[in-house]
Amino acid sequence: MQTTEKSSVPGSIRGSQLGIPCWFMRGGTSRGPFFRRADLPAALHGERRDEVLLAALGSPHPLQIDGLGGGNPLTSKVGIVDVSSRDGVDLEFQFAQLQPTSDTVDSTANCGNMLAAVVPFAVESGLLQPGGDTTTARVLTLNTGMVAEISIATPAGDQGRFVEYGGDTRIDGVPGTAAAVTINFLDTAGSVCASLLPTGNASDTVVLDGGGPVRVTCIDNGQPLVMVRAADLGRTGYESAADLNRDEELKQRLEALRLQCGRLMGLGDVTAKNYPKMTLIAPPAHGGTITTRSFIPHVCHESIGVLAAVTAATACVIDGTVAREVSTVADAGAGADLTVSVEHPSGEFTVELGLDPQDPQHVTKSALLRTARLIMAGEVFVPRRLQEAAATEENTR
Repeated sequence: MQTTEKSSVPGSIRGSQLGIPCWFMRGGTSRGPFFRRADLPAALHGERRDEVLLAALGSPHPLQIDGLGGGNPLTSKVGIVDVSSRDGVDLEFQFAQLQPTSDTVDSTANCGNMLAAVVPFAVESGLLQPGGDTTTARVLTLNTGMVAEISIATPAGDQGRFVEYGGDTRIDGVPGTAAAVTINFLDTAGSVCASLLPTGNASDTVVLDGGGPVRVTCIDNGQPLVMVRAADLGRTGYESAADLNRDEELKQRLEALRLQCGRLMGLGDVTAKNYPKMTLIAPPAHGGTITTRSFIPHVCHESIGVLAAVTAATACVIDGTVAREVSTVADAGAGADLTVSVEHPSGEFTVELGLDPQDPQHVTKSALLRTARLIMAGEVFVPRRLQEAAATEENTR
């Protein structure tokens, strides 16, 4: 795979504002600005970089009215991409999760939806040269060290090869159809936690203050999840995302459960973290494998995140998990590959799991289809003082 080194682009100056080149992308059911790492001024790192991202998205504000954010965690995301010099890796991806009403920037977790836009962005921005009718690249997510092999369509046109966004692939949660983005995840177990089952158990019982015991499964196969049967919390699991977002009593219980489970999973105090994600589960309602309602972590997802779907699907094949007990997976050892349909509020998400023939509860790989689209390319403007302050700090070190 041919990649292209890009020198730093200073961006334009317009009075008190600094323009930074960016490409506004949809990846799966998420969206946000993508940046080439070299385009971010060298002095912008750590807290100063976070200030720039907050300014670009318009956080904190519930509508993010002064930036590119869409007033929802799914539209408050950022991707930073660079060419990789590591063996066997083409691109390096740094994901950042912002929140509409918070000034936090979390770069410790993964986002499989935004990952779907990395290779299209790399071609659009000149970081990656198309390799033929199909361009495949290995992408390292710096947040957790996860590697994925991603393929996109890059047919030839009048002005050379281009990213094809039109196609007949449909994913629930996104209107219409588009070209497929194929993602093969490699070795995602324990992406943030120490292992696939970070508590060492397929299920654990947690006692909430003022409530009875609740049985959960804590699992991480790309995304740390706490899975709990909706019925155990007095819900059906088939409620709409809007109804669950209005359910303050449920959200308070879920947060109390999340804080306890975070410690059980070795994650410490997760009060200010975006993981683990809470996932209500129930038997499938529409012919799938399992029904989910995923919280990210305080807002119910309109669908489900890519890696949350992979992790939920994985839980369905492991004996003793709460997911296995409510799912329709009857015999995980029937073959070396298994298709799991994860139902969510706006449809379903199909995950292909590769199973070890010698140990059918060991998932060796996961594959799925997403779509992506370039929405806008240009510059996003942030206060120039942020760059100047960062440069001043750099010079005094």
